[in-house]
Amino acid sequence: MTETTHSADEVEVDIAGLPGGAAAALEAVLMVAESSVPTERLAAAVDLPVPQVRETLEELAAEYRGERGGRPRGFELREGAQGWRFWSSRAHADVVGRFVLEGQSSRLSQAALETLAVIAYRQPVTRGQVSAVRGVNVDGVVRTLLARGLIAETGQDPMTGAALFGTTGEFLDRMGWSSLDELPPLAPHLPGVEEVAALGIDD
Repeated sequence: MTETTHSADEVEVDIAGLPGGAAAALEAVLMVAESSVPTERLAAAVDLPVPQVRETLEELAAEYRGERGGRPRGFELREGAQGWRFWSSRAHADVVGRFVLEGQSSRLSQAALETLAVIAYRQPVTRGQVSAVRGVNVDGVVRTLLARGLIAETGQDPMTGAALFGTTGEFLDRMGWSSLDELPPLAPHLPGVEEVAALGIDD
């Protein structure tokens, strides 16, 4: 007699029969997800139609905000550029910030934050253009941001052939935004790419 094996994808689960039903199942999946999860992938995980899953997620998000008679939570469920993810509540940003500042080694350096800001507002830009705005060499910082998945190469400058960089969906999700249109209006305070190009600085 041979034993029949099944892959993880073949395991059938009765979502309705689990404690808490679909809502709890979605919470469980999102709790272990390391990054944002698209609605379609969540629907596949719980084997339910995409519209039903989206409706359930929106109801959960409203519940966590305290809009359904319960108390507001210290976390939120939000949909970003790459899908759904749990976030700490915006109302508790000061508390979370104080915790993060107390020795968290994974924080970006001030140099990395400044470089990321220049790229976010002036993308697509070359390394040389970012260096000109900041006044220092940014090669090491750019490598750090690439490794973190916050920026990526988006093409080449047609004039110089230098690599162009822009922010990623991961950057948007970390910021809790769905698009770059949500960037605060700070761009006028940064030198324009045209002004940098006039300096004759390339990557």
